[in-house]
Amino acid sequence: MTTPLPATKDNVLLAEAGDGTRVQFQSIVKSYGSNRVLHGVDLDIAPGEFVSLLGPSGCGKTTALRVLAGLENADDGAVLLGGQDVSRVPTNKRDIGMVFQAYSLFPHLNVTHNTAFGLRRRGLGKAAAAQKALDALALVGLEGFADRFPHQLSGGQQQRVALARALVTEPRVLLLDEPLSALDAKVRVQLRDEIRRIQLRLGITTVFVTHDQEEALAVSDRIAVMNAGRIEQIDTPEELYLRPATAHVAGFVGLSSIVAGVASSDAVTVWGCELPTNASTTGEVDVHLRPENLRFTTQSDGAVGGVVEESTFLGSMRRTLVKTDAGEIVRVQHDAHQHPAFGERVWLAIEPVAVAIRPRT
Repeated sequence: MTTPLPATKDNVLLAEAGDGTRVQFQSIVKSYGSNRVLHGVDLDIAPGEFVSLLGPSGCGKTTALRVLAGLENADDGAVLLGGQDVSRVPTNKRDIGMVFQAYSLFPHLNVTHNTAFGLRRRGLGKAAAAQKALDALALVGLEGFADRFPHQLSGGQQQRVALARALVTEPRVLLLDEPLSALDAKVRVQLRDEIRRIQLRLGITTVFVTHDQEEALAVSDRIAVMNAGRIEQIDTPEELYLRPATAHVAGFVGLSSIVAGVASSDAVTVWGCELPTNASTTGEVDVHLRPENLRFTTQSDGAVGGVVEESTFLGSMRRTLVKTDAGEIVRVQHDAHQHPAFGERVWLAIEPVAVAIRPRT
């Protein structure tokens, strides 16, 4: 986990920032009628850690966040904040800040009053609430927007106000439910990086729900990859990408091409090459190959022939789609100066790195 930057004396929120709160899920089960959404989820988040819940729609990540927030009650299991069981504690007593995809700002209140709303509801005086609101707005880079109204702000600015409103009460835990998905690509990246910067400065424990793997990889200390109501793997971004525990993780985190192979013990043979794998499956398998682990080569023993289907320029690199002689479609990530032509005959080789596999069905 990354160590937060030192607090400054220029901002009340930073000066009073703590070390974060430990968050724990203990065998959380949640169903809606006969549909079980969470199947005994266990999760332990260290104080001050930034953890993302990553997965496709319907995997249970938002339900898990809502259970943590107290917006849903688990059918079984416990939620602990700082070692205290809060499973039956109301949302407004859990000391949690939340930012949703929708900005949910009051249109008749200016930016300062929107930001200070939670403080005023808690009984803080007008002047003190306004000062804290200005401190929170400074954190998100909106010092000069205090007197504006929501309709005078861009989408990114409105979401920054929503973030300031969540932080101004100095919650023990910050929950982010796909807060960037309604923004355009450039603003999304800017605000994503800003959220991470603020989180590090405050040292606040943060849980971030997203279906966007790039977002999760960019900002997280650890990522919990969810599938069908279970956590398939929780690890650092580097470990998830380089050593996925399951084929689902390999397929969801990063790009992969699936080709045929034969597994035996802790290795798999694909295209005549023996590669390490952490799965214990034997027999015919699907092998997940990362595009950066394939390279163009010359015709030789061990090289696989194919024909270029398309090649996409991505700035510092290219990704080229190749149909092998066996009919498999694979992506190759390579130097941008190489520009294979459509229909060109090429030869491919695999780098000797570990791969994820799954039994063929």
